Amino acid sequence: MTTTPGAATGGRPIGASIRRTFRDRPIIPLLVLLAALVGCLQLVQPGMLTGAWLSSTLRFAVPLAILAACQTMTMLTGGIDLSVATVASMSAYIMYTQTPGQGPWIAIVIALIAALVVGLANGVGVGVFRVHPLIMTIGMSLVVLGLITVYQLIMVAGGSRIPPEVAWLGGGTSFGFLPNSLFLFVPLAAVLLFILHRTGFGRLLYAVGDNETAARLSGVRIWQVLLVLYVLAALLAGVAGVVYGGLTNTATATLADGFLLPSVAAAVIGGTSIFGGRGGYEGSIVGALILTVLTTLLTVLQAPEPVRQILFGAIILAVASAYTRITDET
Repeated sequence: MTTTPGAATGGRPIGASIRRTFRDRPIIPLLVLLAALVGCLQLVQPGMLTGAWLSSTLRFAVPLAILAACQTMTMLTGGIDLSVATVASMSAYIMYTQTPGQGPWIAIVIALIAALVVGLANGVGVGVFRVHPLIMTIGMSLVVLGLITVYQLIMVAGGSRIPPEVAWLGGGTSFGFLPNSLFLFVPLAAVLLFILHRTGFGRLLYAVGDNETAARLSGVRIWQVLLVLYVLAALLAGVAGVVYGGLTNTATATLADGFLLPSVAAAVIGGTSIFGGRGGYEGSIVGALILTVLTTLLTVLQAPEPVRQILFGAIILAVASAYTRITDET
């Protein structure tokens, strides 16, 4: 009696079984990649992996992970939000300039209300007037940047400061190593995961991205879903901006601009399809950690900025391509 190849896996080759496992559980290859990057960092600079390093990495990963949530949810519908970095910068700067006169809590509320207004404009444009998300959010990003510039000129003579409470949240630690930002991020991530996987709104996001026409014919009011989506994305961007302002202990009109492409990359690396209907926030969280560790590795290697950009982009493309090949196989 002979044994055919793959008999031990029910007639399927072992390679196909592994690919199927990766397709069904994309978090596995992401964690393997994260561990590999951490291992490379230890090899390049032995002794770097300390509690202080872990704390710093998590602090910088939290704002990116929050912005990645914005991209994850919009990409699930087949859209994208390229205004999130500008909205984050705007929220941080408004909080920064309003704190001396209004107090920290009122300043934060004003900053988040401004973010909600931008999200409402995006939602109306995309959901009601059917402007393509790419065009709508780029346009709003330019509008917001112009408004921030005007606001900056008006407030140039006024005082500004980061509230101590926000500095504690964004840049502080508890018990010597635990980033305080996790006290906000962990519940927030849990709520977002619950929304995506356990609520009707989350199912609607997947349905719209998978087949918008079928969703509309089944009675879904697409414009309402998109309106709520982009308002929620802007609110999250505002929160990310406030946290990042506390981390850097400053705020400018372009504070979070460097997070725009990494936020998209974190979602893509995490397994969210740019065509909609597939993905999840848990992968985007790991994607944010991967990009943060990668940035640290390139800094340790003292790579010039052009080289860092090339390596950064190449690794993102390679990971996204490999993941797409794995997950698209049937």
